[in-house]
Amino acid sequence: MKLLRYCRLIAIFMGASISVQMEYRANFLVSLLSSLLTAVGALFGLIILTGDGRSIGGWSYYEATVVVGLFTLVQGFIGAFLQPNLNEISEAIRKGTMDFTLLKPIDAQFLVSTREISIFRLLDMFIGVLLIIWASTHIPGMTFTGVMLGGALMIAAFAMVYSIWFMLSTTAFWFIKVENSTELFNSVFRAGQFPVTAFPSWVRLLFTFVIPIAFITTVPAEAIIGQANVTSTLTAGGVALTLVLISRWFWQWAVRSYTSASS
Repeated sequence: MKLLRYCRLIAIFMGASISVQMEYRANFLVSLLSSLLTAVGALFGLIILTGDGRSIGGWSYYEATVVVGLFTLVQGFIGAFLQPNLNEISEAIRKGTMDFTLLKPIDAQFLVSTREISIFRLLDMFIGVLLIIWASTHIPGMTFTGVMLGGALMIAAFAMVYSIWFMLSTTAFWFIKVENSTELFNSVFRAGQFPVTAFPSWVRLLFTFVIPIAFITTVPAEAIIGQANVTSTLTAGGVALTLVLISRWFWQWAVRSYTSASS
């Protein structure tokens, strides 16, 4: 019953967001153009790197394009769901409106994470899916099982990105300005548009064990193109679950230390 209640609330939030944002329909064309230019720019970079027939860290052009598609998909997820909601946590704390959020008869973490949806940034997710489908038609040896496994790993990737962004935003309970930290993560995450094997060994270690970029784009891409690694797959699931649990604990700890604006 609680799950159904939360699903209904998400539908209500989405409907409200669509009603407000569709008043500015010119934004649709601007967002579409921006998404297309971003995707074309990334693909152009791959063409430059593979123009003489070389691979990128052992990945062919079309295999690397799957990584670009997954990166675009995650960027759309960030823009559509995380930035409109989690970036507002610091503002709510500063203005004191977080008090009302914590008093509502619903899980506060759910509420601060789902209240708004930037529907125009969903275009990034759509373009990402199209890139994956287009590149996949040029890759032999793909299987339905691999695609399904890649989809499951993408859910894990969304959970990782959400947990990291959420924890960075939650530090607003102690620090006034946290936007720089999330923007820094977003900047570092841009490396995810290339297979992690394209980087030097020390960078690969950084993007695997410190910032899990490898598990967000490269590992799901490996599953999709039929090169799934059992160790990487299980590790990705474990990392996602661990980050979700840590982010939940971190939120509860932050709320307990919050003295409210009226104190």
